[in-house]
Amino acid sequence: MVAIQSHQPDEIAREIETVSESSQHASENQAIAELLDEIANLLAEQGAGEFRVRAYQNASKTLHSLATPVRNIMLHEGVMGLIDLPTIGHSIANLIEQYLRLGRIPLLDRLRGDETAERLFATLPSIGPELAHRIHEELEIETLLELWAAAKDGRLEKVPGMGRKRIRAIRESLADRLRHRAPAGPSALAADMTRSEPAVYDHTVSGARESDHEVSVAELLDVDEEYRRLASQGKLTKIAPRHFNPGAVAWLPILHCQRSDRHYTAMYSNTARAHQLNTTKDWVILYRDDPKSHDRWTVITSQFGKLRGCRIVRGREEECWRHYRPHSAGDPHP
Repeated sequence: MVAIQSHQPDEIAREIETVSESSQHASENQAIAELLDEIANLLAEQGAGEFRVRAYQNASKTLHSLATPVRNIMLHEGVMGLIDLPTIGHSIANLIEQYLRLGRIPLLDRLRGDETAERLFATLPSIGPELAHRIHEELEIETLLELWAAAKDGRLEKVPGMGRKRIRAIRESLADRLRHRAPAGPSALAADMTRSEPAVYDHTVSGARESDHEVSVAELLDVDEEYRRLASQGKLTKIAPRHFNPGAVAWLPILHCQRSDRHYTAMYSNTARAHQLNTTKDWVILYRDDPKSHDRWTVITSQFGKLRGCRIVRGREEECWRHYRPHSAGDPHP
C-alpha cells in the first residue's frame, strides 16, 4: 500500500495518478521479463546454444529486479540506457525497444511459429492487416527486400488500395529500414514512441549495421543446406505453427545455428502461398538475430531460367548465378 502525503484534492489526484502510472510501468517490466523467459525456454527446447539461452535468462532476471520502468529509460536515455543495465546487450535492448514500439517481440512470434509475411508487412506505417494480405496474395512476396523491389519496379501499384502517396510512404519507410538507419537519440525515440503508428526500422545503437548484401549467398545457402539435411533426417525440434494448422500439429522443423558471430534461425515457409503451391518443404525462411543485424531471407528451388533446379536466395539471383557459375561454364549446378 502506498501512503498519500497530501490533504489537498488536486494534489491527491496527481499523487494517485503518479502511483498508478508507476505501477503500470513496473508491471510492463515484469511482462517483458516473462517474454524474455519464454524466449529462453523456446531457444533451449529448439536446440540453441547454451550461451544464447543464458543471455535471455539473465536479462529477464535484471528486468524482474529493476525498479526503474524500462519505458522511462527508453524515453530519456534511448537504447544506450538499456545497454548500461547489467546483462542487457545490444540484441536484447533492441528486442525491448521493439516491444515498447510494437507491443510484441517479432523474435518470439517466430519461435512460437506465429510469424507470417503478412504480419511483417503490417508493421510498416501505411500498411494495415488487410492491405498486407492483399500485397502478399497479389505479388507472392515474402520479405521486406522483395517488397522494396515491388515498390520500385511498379508491381506494388497493381495492388488494390495502393495510391501514389501511400507507395511513396512505404518506400520511405522501407528505405529507412533496409539501410538500418539508427534513431538520432533519446529525443527522437520519445517522439517516435508517441506516434499512433509504430516505427519499425532495425538498427544497432552503434550504427554499425551490416547490410543484407554483406552476408554472402554462399553462407545463406550453407545454412539452408544444413537445415534441410537435418530436417530430412528428423534431427530437429518441430513446432506447431498457429497459422494453417487447425490440428495444432508440431510439423515445422526449426534450426538455430551460428556462422562466426552471426546467429541464424531457419524454418520452412508456412505462408498461404507456400501451402497453395505445395512448397512447404522447399521454401526456407532464414532469419538473422544478433547484435549486428536482424534480417530475413527466403531460399527456394528456382523453377525457371538459367538457375532452374538450383537453390537460390530470392532477390539475390545474380549473386547466386555468380556463386554457382564457377562449377561449370555451361551448367551452374554444383
